[in-house]
Amino acid sequence: MSLASARVIDIHAHAVIEETFGTAGRFGPELYDDAGVPVFRIGDYRLRGVRYRGSAFMDADLRIAAMDRIGIDWQLLSPNPLTYFHFIPAAEAVAFCRTHNDALAAVVARYPERLGAAAALPMQDIDAAIAELRRAVNELGFRAAYIGTDMPQGLADPDMDRFYEAVAALDVPLFIHPASAGIDGPPGPAAFTRFELDITLGFAMQETAALATLVFGGVLHRHPDLDVCISHGGGALALVWGRLRHAAHKRQWVPEYLRDEGQFEAALRRIWFDIHMHDDLSLDLLIQRVGRDRLVYGTNFAGWDAPQRAETHGMETLLADNARRLLRA
Repeated sequence: MSLASARVIDIHAHAVIEETFGTAGRFGPELYDDAGVPVFRIGDYRLRGVRYRGSAFMDADLRIAAMDRIGIDWQLLSPNPLTYFHFIPAAEAVAFCRTHNDALAAVVARYPERLGAAAALPMQDIDAAIAELRRAVNELGFRAAYIGTDMPQGLADPDMDRFYEAVAALDVPLFIHPASAGIDGPPGPAAFTRFELDITLGFAMQETAALATLVFGGVLHRHPDLDVCISHGGGALALVWGRLRHAAHKRQWVPEYLRDEGQFEAALRRIWFDIHMHDDLSLDLLIQRVGRDRLVYGTNFAGWDAPQRAETHGMETLLADNARRLLRA
């Protein structure tokens, strides 16, 4: 089996890397046991009860066995959202990302026919992020760039243009995935501190905001060769589509090129979406909005919301072929 022949390709699978522990200064990361409960610490944030060590998150052999059991042929590994570290001191972020990418490359090298890698990047220092992405792609053989939805400068900031230019020049896709607010950056809404709303609702909010920012901020217009993939079906995009489209035609701050009939829709159809959405009706609505040509399969593999069996919604061949196009395979 290889990426070229895989029937089910999972592009949404995070890895936790032992070698990175302690490489981000006071932010850790650190994994320890508290009276029998595993605790993952990032700065002052503590995730309790998630078994990383001895699981598919950290053990490649267990990962491959679980992929075989679930029905996944090939998987793109990406950074843990808890450790994007886009807001910590740049030197510590650079140290973490270099260690992470080197160690992830070693994991992939053990199973080159089953696994690929996306690069962790220190986005608070754009020049350093470009340098690390070039190293990851050209020296380590990584297939993609991977960043969070939030960082100090914002996705549409003009300073980001040289980063997008570098991604396009390397001919790799850019994956964007949210993280819980307040881990190493600004806190989110107070309501999101209960019931895990920071994950169940906050992620969708961040994904939707990221999409709107890319479109209204002109990122896709300025970088026509840039391929961006957003997690979880783009959050609430399919539901708020009409409101965003109405704004594109009515609000004074909207760029002129977006005001023409069909341009807003065309911009959003430039985006790639993983279909890890948990709801067939939501997926059907997303397909009505953006079509099927840029949908790819994702699982949040080994996470709390991962499926027990690969479910490609009757689109197995389409999703795999789409993933190969996205990954330049």
